[in-house]
Amino acid sequence: QLQLVESGGGLVQPGGSLRLSCTASGFTLDYYTIGWFRQAPGKEREGVSCIRSSDGTTNYPDSVKGRFTISRDNAKNTVYLQMNSLKPEDTAVYYCAASHSCVPGTTIDGNRFGYWGQGTQVTVSS
Repeated sequence: QLQLVESGGGLVQPGGSLRLSCTASGFTLDYYTIGWFRQAPGKEREGVSCIRSSDGTTNYPDSVKGRFTISRDNAKNTVYLQMNSLKPEDTAVYYCAASHSCVPGTTIDGNRFGYWGQGTQVTVSS
């Protein structure tokens, strides 16, 4: 069964950091672009990063650029999302998903991704 599993969410104070993990089972991440998305209650899903399989090229929207960093460890079949300087507006359920496209400067479109995980809750609050 092809599956992505997210972990690492939790409660953090504003200005704090969290590192999310996205681990694959049933397939190898090496050949896939991986994206991170988030969805807060009452809001549309937003792509917050992606990393290309071929050369590690990344893409971020302005809302997280300079604060979030995506990376991959193919040996561990895992992609990470390091989130620093967290803000209350970062509160959401975070998901990872797989695709074959990650183009810098473009919107990270969830409709181009599959194999969605169950999500992990991130809450930024004092």
